[in-house]
Amino acid sequence: MGWTTGRRLRRVQEADVAQKTVLVRVDYNVPIQQGKIANDDRIRASLPTIRWLVEREAKVLLATHLGRPSGQPVPEFSVRPLAKRLSQLLDRPVRTLPDCIGPSVVDAVDGGSAGDVFLLENVRFHAGEETNDPAFAEQLAASSDLFVNDAFGTLHRAHASTAGVASLLPAYAGLLVQREVEVLSGLLDSPGRPYVGIIGGKKAKSKLGPIRDLLPQLDAVMIGGGVAFTFLKAMGMSIGGSVVDDEFLDETRAILTMASEQNVDMLLPEDVVIAQSVATGVETKISRAGDIPDGWMGIDIGPTSVRRFSERIGAAKTILWTGPMGAFETPPFDKGTREIAEAVAQSDAFSVVGGGETGEAIESLGFAERVSYVSTGGGACLAFLRGKTLAALDALTE
Repeated sequence: MGWTTGRRLRRVQEADVAQKTVLVRVDYNVPIQQGKIANDDRIRASLPTIRWLVEREAKVLLATHLGRPSGQPVPEFSVRPLAKRLSQLLDRPVRTLPDCIGPSVVDAVDGGSAGDVFLLENVRFHAGEETNDPAFAEQLAASSDLFVNDAFGTLHRAHASTAGVASLLPAYAGLLVQREVEVLSGLLDSPGRPYVGIIGGKKAKSKLGPIRDLLPQLDAVMIGGGVAFTFLKAMGMSIGGSVVDDEFLDETRAILTMASEQNVDMLLPEDVVIAQSVATGVETKISRAGDIPDGWMGIDIGPTSVRRFSERIGAAKTILWTGPMGAFETPPFDKGTREIAEAVAQSDAFSVVGGGETGEAIESLGFAERVSYVSTGGGACLAFLRGKTLAALDALTE
């Protein structure tokens, strides 16, 4: 049933890159605070592919997005800080170009030499990027002989710099994309049993689809974070002022029915940490999950829930985790996420953490090195595991 059935990924190792200009889509959409990169994991993840190309005398032209500049140049979303950090990590100069298309780019690249590394300006400074405008894709591809996609976190988006250019140039998967596909295909094809999912995050709206599609693959699902309160309300419980997606209550009930019919254990919190606001230093209490007083909201899973979830995690052979268990950015509401991370780290299971917010939580809590794999893409990871079409990935297959 896996994604790889009947399909083959074209790998960059198969390409003749010597003396060629290679356009590489990377995902450098990293957090920048006061002009400084707060987390460079995504930049580090791209290094093996860049080094492989440089060692084989390719001219490397890197393309990325950063933030949401809405199709126009916004100075705070310039890639210049990224180039500085990348240059340090590669221990070689990385030249930032003033745009990602146009004569200035063509002239600069033409004037470069084998082994040079250029970083194009933010592709989202042009509206044609997110609309996958063919003319914009042609301009992006104008200076290059080959295209390599190493931006796994963007593969679920059919944008000009992901799917568009792949239709114009010989297109290959970079080393990071290859690794992501290999790991996630293992979860689709032959996961060890029991296979459990840990689903959290702020809103049920973004997680109900993944839960529904993953149910046939899983033996148990543990629901935490803000997602849990929509489930609890759907079951007729009192959740006080907790976050809830009222418009999805019927869909939530349908998912609970599906889980029962498919013999998938659905574990919801038995207790939660409640407060009257999300802030450090506020009064907190432990409440039964379905009996939260008015004026209070659930912000983290409680100690009984942590123990119950941890027992299931400890017995698992495969773990997929997407979404924190509470407002981990604001202590003391990081405790549930921290203790579940500890349980996953101590488990003998093969554990995969979806990227995005969960990856950031695992990294900030110091557990990234103790889980089996942290995906670089949250949405792309879930889309892949759900069996959704990833247009930019399909463009790399034959």
